[in-house]
Amino acid sequence: MLGRTLADYELFIYALQDSYPTIQTFTLTVIRHASDVATVEGELVFRNGLRLRVLEVVRFDLSPPRLARYGYEVWRGSEKLYWYDSQPHPNDPALAATHPHHKHIPPDVKHHRIPAPELSFTRANLPVLIQEVERVVL
Repeated sequence: MLGRTLADYELFIYALQDSYPTIQTFTLTVIRHASDVATVEGELVFRNGLRLRVLEVVRFDLSPPRLARYGYEVWRGSEKLYWYDSQPHPNDPALAATHPHHKHIPPDVKHHRIPAPELSFTRANLPVLIQEVERVVL
């Protein structure tokens, strides 16, 4: 779950660097647009230089609370390695099982998409993504 309140989610976000020692630099910011709606923006830089760029729109005015949309990108230097987004692709039957959650991967990273069953609108995605990047870091 995302937590019961936006304040809970803010605490979760700002504690990430303490929870994951592989994070070297942390620039995530929770930008409130209302008492129960916010954007999370910024990036996490890991010990080996991989960067996880984050954009989330979180809504606690809905029941259950959820991510309204998200985008996560993993970079090495100036090269975007892969990314996740919640943009629907209803005409791609390979993505139907996890619609709209998917991952863009090489070789044609813009058009090559695979299902992302580990992502959700109703629970925090960042632990899964950080653990994925940590597997590369370690």
